[in-house]
Amino acid sequence: MLFSSINFIYYFLPALLLCYYIAPKQLKNYILLIFSLIFYSWGEPIYVFLMIFSAAFNYTMGREILSYQHVQKNPKRTLIFTVTVNLLILSFFKYYGFATDIVNSILGTDFHTTPLPLPIGISFYTFQALSYIFDVYNKKVTKQSRFIEFILYLSLFPQLIAGPIVQYKDVENQLRSRSVTLEDFGYGVERFIIGLSKKVLLANTLGSFHNMVVNMPDSTQTTLAAWIGIICFTFQIYFDFSGYSDMAIGLGRMFGFKFKENFNYPYISKSVTEFWRRWHISLGSWFREYLYIPLGGNRVTPIRHIFNLIVVWSLTGLWHGANYTFIIWGLYFGVLLIFEKYFLFRVLDRIPNKIRVSLTYITVVISWVFFSSDTASEAFIYIKKMFFMGDVPFVNADTHYIFASSILIMMISAVCSTPLVSEAFKILKSKSAWFANVLLVLLLILSTASLIYTSYNPFLYFRF
Repeated sequence: MLFSSINFIYYFLPALLLCYYIAPKQLKNYILLIFSLIFYSWGEPIYVFLMIFSAAFNYTMGREILSYQHVQKNPKRTLIFTVTVNLLILSFFKYYGFATDIVNSILGTDFHTTPLPLPIGISFYTFQALSYIFDVYNKKVTKQSRFIEFILYLSLFPQLIAGPIVQYKDVENQLRSRSVTLEDFGYGVERFIIGLSKKVLLANTLGSFHNMVVNMPDSTQTTLAAWIGIICFTFQIYFDFSGYSDMAIGLGRMFGFKFKENFNYPYISKSVTEFWRRWHISLGSWFREYLYIPLGGNRVTPIRHIFNLIVVWSLTGLWHGANYTFIIWGLYFGVLLIFEKYFLFRVLDRIPNKIRVSLTYITVVISWVFFSSDTASEAFIYIKKMFFMGDVPFVNADTHYIFASSILIMMISAVCSTPLVSEAFKILKSKSAWFANVLLVLLLILSTASLIYTSYNPFLYFRF
């Protein structure tokens, strides 16, 4: 079930809100858990048992590690065992087919695999479970939680299938006790509608233009069309994922949870380093805290630091999917970050900010070619078309039509990817709250109409 669906907005969510708010305080977590499990099992019921197993296993291992602290024993073996089991489960469902293909290509074998549906959100809830285990081991979580609180932490539906990746220590107290003011609830509704609008009105429209370009016959493809297509995808993936994060944060606030921000206008960044401080913040924080720093971070020799960055960004790419394109995408950013750190930082300081933002944006646009392509060869062919090396004309009649059809949504997206609209809305709220609320209702109506009358409603991060 998607947040951006009629079933969720007008059936599931109202039913949950009614049950949650009429339930006594001691039953609220149970209500949330039951509805979260229903939400997760909506598409693939069998995999809800995998998530329940993950919760039971990691909860038991967490108790084991905590028990070692009382007798002053080192629980390192338990930690290694727990991490290994979690990664094996993730790898089996997400990477075993990819690994088999690699073995076949290296050894010349012909092992066949039966594709398994990827459990929804497995990357997100596995990383949340691991963060809990690491924090218990490092004594950042010292209180023994109840199982209801831990399984709710892993299965809580707002952030279950697409994040943000929530660390247990950040919501530990909220899982035990929380309250919701009318102001909190209103903010949650506002944030949900804004996220829904970004997803439905912007991302879905942009995605249709990207698909139009990708599916163009070879005889009609042009350089300009290639740029239009990938720019539309660049905005699509931002509004798709940040919109979903907005909805998750808004839903969490409706039930008393305060999740951290996951995006901070990444397309206004003046460097790749800054871009990754603003894009998918919870994933970057996870890798920094639980992998990069334990490897030594930047408090090591330059050679070791470069090694650390390559490892982290290879795994960041692999986290996104079992495909060479994602690994190349991760390494692409890893190499760029190394160059910025050791060669370009002084040069960048001398370049005007507007030029830096433009250069960073183009650099990021190129990266999305790998992210959006099925194979590495397709990605390189697409990039050749973008830079006049693909033996295609710059423009033709078909491109004129696509450009005329997409230019308005691209311009709106460019403005909406900056703080301008958000700041204008804040000013409007302060001066005329009722008019701001009317605009929110209008956005909800337009989003609902779009969901009813159009069938194109993908979610790019749905199976990560």
